[in-house]
Amino acid sequence: MIPPYAAAVGSSGDLTAHGIGGQQDLPISLGLAVAGAVAALVVSFTVLAVAWRKPRYDAATSGRPAPRFLARLVANPVFTAVPRVFGMVLFLYTVMVAVFGVDKVINPFFGIIYVWLWVGIVPMSLLFGPFWKAISPVRTINLLFAKVAGSDPGEGLYRYPERLGYWPAAFGLLAFVWLELVYPYSTELSPVRLWFAVYVAVMLVGGALFGNHFYERADPFEVYSTLVGHASVWAVRDGVLLVRSPLANLASIQPVAGLLGVAGVLFGSTGFDSFGESPPWVKFLQGTQVSGYLLNNLALVTFCLGAMGVFALGCVLTGTGPEQRRRDLPNAFAHSIIPIVIGYVAAHYLSFLLEVGSRTLALASDPFSDGSDYLGTADLADFTWLSYHPTLLAVIKVGAVVLGHVVAAIVAHDRALRLLPARHQLTGQLPLLAAMVGFTSGGLFLLFSS
Repeated sequence: MIPPYAAAVGSSGDLTAHGIGGQQDLPISLGLAVAGAVAALVVSFTVLAVAWRKPRYDAATSGRPAPRFLARLVANPVFTAVPRVFGMVLFLYTVMVAVFGVDKVINPFFGIIYVWLWVGIVPMSLLFGPFWKAISPVRTINLLFAKVAGSDPGEGLYRYPERLGYWPAAFGLLAFVWLELVYPYSTELSPVRLWFAVYVAVMLVGGALFGNHFYERADPFEVYSTLVGHASVWAVRDGVLLVRSPLANLASIQPVAGLLGVAGVLFGSTGFDSFGESPPWVKFLQGTQVSGYLLNNLALVTFCLGAMGVFALGCVLTGTGPEQRRRDLPNAFAHSIIPIVIGYVAAHYLSFLLEVGSRTLALASDPFSDGSDYLGTADLADFTWLSYHPTLLAVIKVGAVVLGHVVAAIVAHDRALRLLPARHQLTGQLPLLAAMVGFTSGGLFLLFSS
């Protein structure tokens, strides 16, 4: 469904929704687009089967040192301090407009949260690696508290339970997409402000109890950013900055408990976002006597669990050796969902990010909605150029979906060569390939119908 913030800004600011506008925007039919995407996925798998016989990516050996000047720059303490200062300034500004700003959609608070943070975290992490970790205000506050107390911010009172893994982050992400996509008052200041007050409180308590490792596993935004950051060209090994293939970076993601949960929530919620905009679902909600709020809640959970279930089924149906437990395979392959998530975010939110993101920058210059122009950006025009070229936009979005699935197939293939016994390394991937074909077809169908 269209996030209420997008709909509200669209109605007041003449911005389009973030779907591709329907299949009429494409110079080809939905059937041809799906057939082409599935063909690309199958051909990619066939090429991999013939030309890619041994695993190529090893986190312990892949990559080369970054240029010396860049390594020195990154190693400089100032390089670490600047993002932290930037993050705290933006955090304090956000707190200011959340507390003293008007309770209207023109308050830049909503754009900062729903656009700059939630959508912008993907391109920023693709460009710079784990971006949120670098600017995280909760990490900075925890660091300041630790300095005052004379303690180490990396060490808490207790050891973080590894069995929890990423599950706290998965539930945090689910809570946020629920706020954005389902909660009927997501454009009112008080509930959104309360959500983030609870988030900050939980993060600070968790950091005090378990140290910085808590943020690596439980902070929904840091986990999201770090996983997407693995698709960048940057990596660090033994304190050395590396430049390496995004495929090698993705292969370095460890199969931590809850990884499938995080990937499933990210993928499933994006699918639900498209599904919620589709005319059949909207018509059904308008004609039923059952609460639309209840049905949207059920649909969101169904999409997230469905994404996890289909992928897990594709994994456990693969062939295993005597030392490989089937129940471990979904987490072992879950990293391959990250390129799909990136592709769907690009497909679903590209125009939304550009248009509403630029509108937020204009609104940010007038934090109290009194006609001020503190940043000199109040008259900044919305970036709508891409929306006036719907065919180009649609092709970019379909291409992003297809490319995400092809990259996912490559990453999964490399992991299969490392995990599965020789007799199952190809045939064992067929159930997972079938799941990805289903994701591709369903994703394009939802994208076209939104």
